Amino acid sequence: MNPTPTTGKAAKPVRAGADKPSTDRHGPDRHGTDKTRADRHSTGGERHAAERHSGERHSRAASRTADAHVAGWVAFVGAGPGDENLLTVRAAALIGRADLVVAAQWVGDRLGHLLKPGATLVDSDAQLQDPKMLIKAAKAGQLAVRLFAGDPFVFASAAADAAACAKARVPFEVVPGVSPATAVPEYAGIPLTTDATGDVRIIHAAEVSRVSATDGTLVILGAETGPVDLGKMLIAAGWPETAPLAITWNGTTTDQHTVVGSLGTIAADLKAAGVSLLTAHGPAVAVVGEGVAAQPALSWFETKPLFGWRVLVPRTKEQADEVCTLLRARGAVPEQVPTIAVEPPRTPQQMERAVKGLVTGRYQWIGFTSVNAVRAIREKFEEYGLDARAFAGVKVAAVGEQTAKALREFGIMPDLVPEGEQSAEGLADAWPAYDDILDPINRVLLPRADIATEGLLGRLTDLGWEAEDVTAYRTVRAAPPPAPIREAIKGGGFDAVLFTSSSTVRNLIGIAGKPHAVTVIAVIGPQTAKTAAEFGLRVDVVAETPSVAALVDALAAHGAGLRGAAIEAGEPVRKPSERRRGARRRIR
Repeated sequence: MNPTPTTGKAAKPVRAGADKPSTDRHGPDRHGTDKTRADRHSTGGERHAAERHSGERHSRAASRTADAHVAGWVAFVGAGPGDENLLTVRAAALIGRADLVVAAQWVGDRLGHLLKPGATLVDSDAQLQDPKMLIKAAKAGQLAVRLFAGDPFVFASAAADAAACAKARVPFEVVPGVSPATAVPEYAGIPLTTDATGDVRIIHAAEVSRVSATDGTLVILGAETGPVDLGKMLIAAGWPETAPLAITWNGTTTDQHTVVGSLGTIAADLKAAGVSLLTAHGPAVAVVGEGVAAQPALSWFETKPLFGWRVLVPRTKEQADEVCTLLRARGAVPEQVPTIAVEPPRTPQQMERAVKGLVTGRYQWIGFTSVNAVRAIREKFEEYGLDARAFAGVKVAAVGEQTAKALREFGIMPDLVPEGEQSAEGLADAWPAYDDILDPINRVLLPRADIATEGLLGRLTDLGWEAEDVTAYRTVRAAPPPAPIREAIKGGGFDAVLFTSSSTVRNLIGIAGKPHAVTVIAVIGPQTAKTAAEFGLRVDVVAETPSVAALVDALAAHGAGLRGAAIEAGEPVRKPSERRRGARRRIR
């Protein structure tokens, strides 16, 4: 018995023609009778159309809400091969609505953040002690989700669990998942079928000794149990020693690693790659067949410029989200460490007067020197029920592209953004001098942080402007990160650190210590590079333009250069953190 699709609220029907057309109290004109009749016919047609569309909406909504009325049920859900982005839409929806989720620990760790508040996450080992756990939860009126790595009906116990639900007359649903048998080879760049053959066999490693040789492709799940023995057992079963073989650990994740060889050479190939049972951790998928030969040319995932790099992003969470998205797209594993917390000013009167001045025309210009300043003004505007229209007649300046982007999201197109150095100095260089003929007002509003320097204020005064410096927000140094993060920073556990301002340099070193010498230091511009150098850091990467996108691009280009140099020298490609003394390659 399968429940029907996901829950949704029915749209409230709108009665067409509810507003009667207004009429002149002295009566209609000479065309009024015909016009009113035409309106009435039109309104009637619209009413019938609206009722028809409303009925369709009710039908769709009823379908969406049907599963909400099921007293309790069980969903057997495929969690995919590892990459959360390969989770199906239905799977994500059920995980987010579940009262009870049962999963292997590594699956739960990866998807636990999708659970709703109050949901219970249980390790799958507990189900062995209480086989009726799912049935009990369903009979108690709960939605119980059993997560399976890959697909629930491929080398998993979902069929037996579903049969138990059927026997107990408990409704259940099976949600297919992307299987590692196909996804992992694809992420490794290995086609399973070729023009010559479409034969593909999928087995578990426990069956290897019983598989006879074939001209097609053999996919072996569970290959992590004895990767060195795979070649020996297949050769003993009649496979040629020259048959191409590839083994991929932790497929579709940023811990993915593929070793390519042949059945006869795989032991030596694994040793050369530094792979053994001591260093290799996580699930592995092996592929035997001619498609393996295409892997060097088709490898697209592991060859990303920052693949597997652990990159520290010392920013506030709101500011780090965009950076982390850009880093993940290039294969990196970003970790956010807030170095400052942004808080409102201690006394709000200054900001209140500033907003009133903007609305009443007190200022000719307003200059934003950070995204936080834009956010502070926007929040104050929304507090008073104002929007971007209140800036009418005021010229707006932004210190750089990121600040300009925040203004555009607010509905404001900045009049001035420096084309050269995007800093307070660069903004001052681009700012026009006051002209008592062209400029009716000589006042400039500068909403800034409480610790902002006076450089811009002085430069504007020299240009003839009367600048008013207003504290829009306070920056407070964040609490130190957990001990493992601090140890990784100082011990070379991170491959790179991104510094987006001088304050992030000072604050990170203040709360966590100086990054290790092997860590790549990437900065957003010359001023940040100068600050990093003052603290004794070797700057490896400087963005061409002061934006986070350019900074990530510059780091990616640096990573690609290191990779290319290693390949050209015939050396293994290693991350910066693997170059520190005592570091040992580990496949997780």
